[in-house]
Amino acid sequence: MATDDATLQFIRQHAADDVRQLALRRSVPEGVDLAAALQQIEGRQTARRKLPKWAALDGLVYPPHLNMEQCSSELTACYKADLCRQLTDGGRLLDLTGGLGVDTAFMAEVFDSAVYVERSEQLCDLARHNLPLVCNVHIEVVCADGTDYLQRAGAATLIYIDPSRRDDHGGRTYALADCQPNVVPMVDELLDRADIVMLKLSPMLDWRKAVADVGRQHAAQVHIVAAGGECKELLLVLQRQADGLTLVCADTVTGLAYSVANALDAPLCCPTPAAPAPGMLLYEPHAAVMKAGCFGALARDFGVAPLAPNSHLFLSAQPVDFPGRGFRIEAVTTMNRRALRATLGHLRQANISVRNFPLSAQALRQRLKLSDGGPHYIFATTLADNSHVLLLCQKP
Repeated sequence: MATDDATLQFIRQHAADDVRQLALRRSVPEGVDLAAALQQIEGRQTARRKLPKWAALDGLVYPPHLNMEQCSSELTACYKADLCRQLTDGGRLLDLTGGLGVDTAFMAEVFDSAVYVERSEQLCDLARHNLPLVCNVHIEVVCADGTDYLQRAGAATLIYIDPSRRDDHGGRTYALADCQPNVVPMVDELLDRADIVMLKLSPMLDWRKAVADVGRQHAAQVHIVAAGGECKELLLVLQRQADGLTLVCADTVTGLAYSVANALDAPLCCPTPAAPAPGMLLYEPHAAVMKAGCFGALARDFGVAPLAPNSHLFLSAQPVDFPGRGFRIEAVTTMNRRALRATLGHLRQANISVRNFPLSAQALRQRLKLSDGGPHYIFATTLADNSHVLLLCQKP
């Protein structure tokens, strides 16, 4: 972990510089290990975006770029730590796929003790150096294959696994059984070792299929976690005998969350669609709710009506505490040229979104000759009668 003084000084001097430009330098001061310096500068710059609390600390050592991009963000790691607080009040954490240690560090604060297991010696060396700097709980670092270590791990309160979503050739994979380790045949053994098992999975996975793979009887909670309008993680909480499945759709940026009890039995179909009209409120679910696909339960729980079966936009006459964005409809227009001119002719800019519409947002923007931004929002969608409409809206 040691870095010579000349390299450390170079890192400090160029902490905010463009790494690509630094890499093209024809000469560097004597004694500077340029490759090591570039890795640390780039790592800290990535940490400022993903891990601001870590980036603010001196002395941390950062891994290569791929490890930094694959690690959890501070927002999602905090979410998992909060979830652990809801599930347990201490005990022993066992992280079988330690990686950079971000999730381990944040979650360990909830427990009395923690074990970080990672098969990469390089990442274990980093963990031994970094974890004492970022976590107040002692974390034992074990360099081993997680599945092998499980045989001698002893009892734990919670076992956490983030299976690798890359195959032996480095290609992306998403199916639960294709990840490493394959947790599907391990479920019983994991639950023999711990009261609770938490799996972090790709947001690309169908949560219903993931639940079926691990066993419906074990699935206690599913968390679809979004940040900044993008789904980041799918978390499965397993117990030996789950008492029904709770689905939670959470946005870590806005703090909006929506829970569905007995989610496997929740209604999938929405009620009868409604026609949009000026003065009505239009609601757009946030990314985690969209991924969950629980639109029938959403309409039931908030008393909103869908525009159409496939629009995933909802209407209400009265304001509701909806898990997503809300707008007030000012006008509704067809794509008829005269109607467009009458309704939108006064606009020079607008924010455009499309839902179940034949044109992309960019193509529609070009046709309407509108620049981006401003207080107006245009939602282009298809109604239940298959007609195409534009909804001109503003924030309520």
